[in-house]
Amino acid sequence: MKISIENETKLIEEILEAYGVVHKEASIVADVITDGDLKGFSTHGLGRFPQYIKSIEAGTIKIEGDYEIEKESASSAMINGNHKFGHYVTVKAMDLAVKKASETGIGIVGIHDSNHYGIAGYYSDLASLQDMIGIVISNTEPAMAPFGGKKALLGTNPITISIPTDDIHNYICVDMATSITARGKLLEAKRKNEEIPEGLALDKDGNPTTDPQAGLEGSILPFGGFKGYALAFMFELLAGPLVSAACGDKVEGTATPDVMCTKGDLLIVIDPEHFAGSMQFKFYVDQFVREIREENGVIPGDREIAMINEHHANGIPVDEALYEQLTEIANKKELDITAYFEE
Repeated sequence: MKISIENETKLIEEILEAYGVVHKEASIVADVITDGDLKGFSTHGLGRFPQYIKSIEAGTIKIEGDYEIEKESASSAMINGNHKFGHYVTVKAMDLAVKKASETGIGIVGIHDSNHYGIAGYYSDLASLQDMIGIVISNTEPAMAPFGGKKALLGTNPITISIPTDDIHNYICVDMATSITARGKLLEAKRKNEEIPEGLALDKDGNPTTDPQAGLEGSILPFGGFKGYALAFMFELLAGPLVSAACGDKVEGTATPDVMCTKGDLLIVIDPEHFAGSMQFKFYVDQFVREIREENGVIPGDREIAMINEHHANGIPVDEALYEQLTEIANKKELDITAYFEE
């Protein structure tokens, strides 16, 4: 079973609006989710959508009210998301960071009391599309044990960096967790009743496991051993206490929809025009990319471009378990979603 990009966007908007979400917010959420599926991040695309509906039902995603700017300077701001959709809050925060960077050279915005926001790369791309460098750091509820430990105390704590380019054939972005795999991969494997590969997770007793549920109850391994753990440690603090959000085992709500989300985000935008100059920076970016390609090297972002082309041509695959979840969600609002899908 599959769904086209256009139909996925319409499906999400229709369901969210039936649940009372205003169109301007539903449209942003739909765009971010669809972008995740387009780029091949199925764990943060339509597969994560049922979690958001559960959060609306539980009251942990608020559909009333709005975010607020609590502190602000020429180049920085602190935002209280007031438990709105993370997608909506983070888009608005990135817009603010871009504005500040254009005026001062750098814009830094912290967010607390928001929610899970899908793929981080969507937001860093908002900066690169305006010829700026976008960086997003977040923490999540615990999924990774400290290096040498057993109990999960750190999140999968992603980072994304998007770089502007003048070459339309180049898309430069790294979007990755500091764990060896995203928690969503285990959640997806659990939904599909599949095992996970060896070397990804430990059970609660510290033993290697291929059972996704055991891995979720235990811990996911960091990428690169101690180096990945060290980055996760630093991001825990930069996206936690620095922005008035929680850290360690106090972070909740990124994977458990029935509790308020306490994670944080740190958005950084750099305007090259205030440094080497935008045109000069992009010239050398594209020159470096050509040098890499001449050596048959891969550019961060190449995989996403391949996935985008594949999914535009052939649609987004939807497994039976996910289709059943979506149908159940739609039935609660007496919506018929069968026409959105095709075999």
